Amino acid sequence: MSQAEDPTLQLPADGLSYAGETPPEALVARPVYFTPEQQLPRSMGVMPLRGLVLFPEMVTPLIVTQARAIKVIKRAMSLGKLVFFTTQRMDDLVQPEREDLHDIGTVGRVLRGLRLADGSLRILVQGLCRARLSAATTDQPFFQGTLDVIEQVNQESPQAEILRRHLRDDFRAWCTTTGKGLPELDMLVEALHQPSRMADYIVSNLPIRVEDQQNALAELDVEQRLQKVRGLLSREREIAELNLQIIGNVQSALDKNQREYWLREQLRVVREELGEVDPSVGETQRLRCRILESMMPPEIKDEAIRELERMERMHRDAAEHTVARTYIDWLLDMPWSVKSDDCLDLDRVQAVLDQDHSGLEEIKERVLEYLSVRQLNADSRGPILCFIGPPGVGKTSLGRSIARAMGREFQRIALGGVKDESEIRGHRRTYVGSMPGRIIQALRRAGSANPVMVLDEIDKVGNDFRGDPASALLEALDPEQNSSFTDHYLDVPFDLSSVMFICTANIASTIPAALRDRMEVIDVSGYIEEEKLSIAREHLLPRIRTEHGLKQRQMRFADDILCQLIRDYTREAGVRGLDREISKIARKIARKVVSGKKGAGTVTKARLVDFLGPPRYLRDHAERTDLPGIAVGLAWTAVGGDILFIEATRMEDGNRNFKVTGQVGEVMKESAETALSWVRANAKQLDIETLSPNTWDLHLHVPQGSIPKDGPSAGITMTAALVSLLTGRKLRDEIAMTGEITLRGKILPVGGIKEKVLAAGRAGIKKVFLPRQNQSDLLDIPEPLRDAIEITLVDQVWDVLDQVLVAKAP
Repeated sequence: MSQAEDPTLQLPADGLSYAGETPPEALVARPVYFTPEQQLPRSMGVMPLRGLVLFPEMVTPLIVTQARAIKVIKRAMSLGKLVFFTTQRMDDLVQPEREDLHDIGTVGRVLRGLRLADGSLRILVQGLCRARLSAATTDQPFFQGTLDVIEQVNQESPQAEILRRHLRDDFRAWCTTTGKGLPELDMLVEALHQPSRMADYIVSNLPIRVEDQQNALAELDVEQRLQKVRGLLSREREIAELNLQIIGNVQSALDKNQREYWLREQLRVVREELGEVDPSVGETQRLRCRILESMMPPEIKDEAIRELERMERMHRDAAEHTVARTYIDWLLDMPWSVKSDDCLDLDRVQAVLDQDHSGLEEIKERVLEYLSVRQLNADSRGPILCFIGPPGVGKTSLGRSIARAMGREFQRIALGGVKDESEIRGHRRTYVGSMPGRIIQALRRAGSANPVMVLDEIDKVGNDFRGDPASALLEALDPEQNSSFTDHYLDVPFDLSSVMFICTANIASTIPAALRDRMEVIDVSGYIEEEKLSIAREHLLPRIRTEHGLKQRQMRFADDILCQLIRDYTREAGVRGLDREISKIARKIARKVVSGKKGAGTVTKARLVDFLGPPRYLRDHAERTDLPGIAVGLAWTAVGGDILFIEATRMEDGNRNFKVTGQVGEVMKESAETALSWVRANAKQLDIETLSPNTWDLHLHVPQGSIPKDGPSAGITMTAALVSLLTGRKLRDEIAMTGEITLRGKILPVGGIKEKVLAAGRAGIKKVFLPRQNQSDLLDIPEPLRDAIEITLVDQVWDVLDQVLVAKAP
């Protein structure tokens, strides 16, 4: 059953309260009540209602379409016109059962009925009183219910009267807010003196949920019902006020836009009458002249003209107009044919590179080779270099130095943490706030088509659901493709072949293979002590004095003090730590100068301790190897080389167990197993008599357990530690070794030789054992370090053991 939307129905003049837009004059003229004393029948037909609650004294039209409901109405018209109306719990039920109906409903009288052409009925019903459905039967072709008329409580209490007056005022306020306030409605509300009638009337006219109306109908305590209706009315009033506010804001915005539009139109008409040129027309003409005079390639110039013509057809205030104008500006600002003149004086370039950086001869040689090729072939493509090395060795600053030496513009793009492909290739212009990628932005800032562009931290590029930036770099860093690099925003090709790309990274393994294959990789190793001393003397000290406002006489270092600072307070491949320590000393001296205290001048050994505290790094490898079972190895890390201690111990009365600890990886564990197997296989030659089965447990440990370690290069070191332990012979002091071993005792080549030897030099190692097959790597080691450390090349484990084991004491 549903409420009919039929404004043409003529209601009887004896009606009471009316729903919808029905005029309420009759209610005031002659109110009629129905009470239980009027001999209400205990049994009558039940009419389920969907989406509607019928209240007492409410008159409403209904359309009856279900066959079972039509029979209820026909029976009621013949027996007294009384029907019990109750609301269904769920609106989507077509044939509800007893449990699908609410117990509390309203007894109503059918005032008028009309059969329609399709067989349905249009009826007009009037609510009479509340009743409870105590029982229902379906023996008839429709619901037949047994009813109990229920009486309301607290109808005439003073509290109910007070609530009625408040409810009346709230309803008037709601009508005013929603614009439904009429004089007739005000008279109708004033005529409702009974609190129960007012609550029923108001709740039936509120645009609220059917569940809320049913709860109000089922509330028999009039005071509680008035409270509930006030709460519902208050919520509807807040909603109405918020709706008015939203409509007002929207209307204000529309009025403002319309006002601006009319003002602009009037301004345009006035300018036309005065013969003045519209600024937008003048702007378009200026852009057209700039495009025609620009150095764009012809096909890109045509694209710019097409976009300009498209912009001319747009209104000046349209969002697309701004997008088109910004795009044209980007095309005009790009350095299509603007290039810096390279400095081809090799001597000057060499002098500039030497002035900015000490060492790094391989990189300097590569730059000079490129400039030599440029002298012979001016159209040669720019190189794509990749500097891989530990932090602090000057990879990024070297790119700036190369740009200064060549006379080119310099641009740096930080790629660390970049995960969005659009950061490289740009956003398409369909997106709000779209812009070109970082490469195109850098070219625009440089104002040149051949800058030196550093792609910093390329090994730390990430990827997620927004794409893979490393894959987007493939086109830009491919010499065969970057002559037509297409950014998503510009959507036209740009020639990157003249750009000198320099990528920097700490680790090569995290760079995708396809990307690494497109670059010329140059390893940038750490500095030896002599190079650090030179860098500190020529670069760090002058800059730090200037930054801290100190004069040379206020902070001076002797070479031996700088060397002590490098050895005892830093242990790194680069010079960042050294820079921090010297800056710390400069700050303390600056404070003394400002305070008028003594302390400025030459930094001595004693003052070095006062400024920085006791030494942080001690050369304790001799003390740590004074027992059998301890060997010193060499390791490669992402921040440079380092020395590695390996300790072995034996537990008697064991179960022949072998354990390796120190957060080592699988490869390193396999190296330990290989070392133990070789020792057991050669026990007789080693004069080891304690390797009888089931009598011992061995434990191999690599200190600094919080640092992950892996790789096969510690094989010879593990073997030496096990042999030293089981023979009771210590290893010689100030020696270190590296190399992979086989079960036959051969020593295989390993990587990172230069970094490992540099680490040995920093740690004060005097002698190093390396695989013979790494002999070619010795050329990369600086000559001063080769002179300071004795490097021995070996093929077999026996070659190492014969030289490192100390004879047993007699």
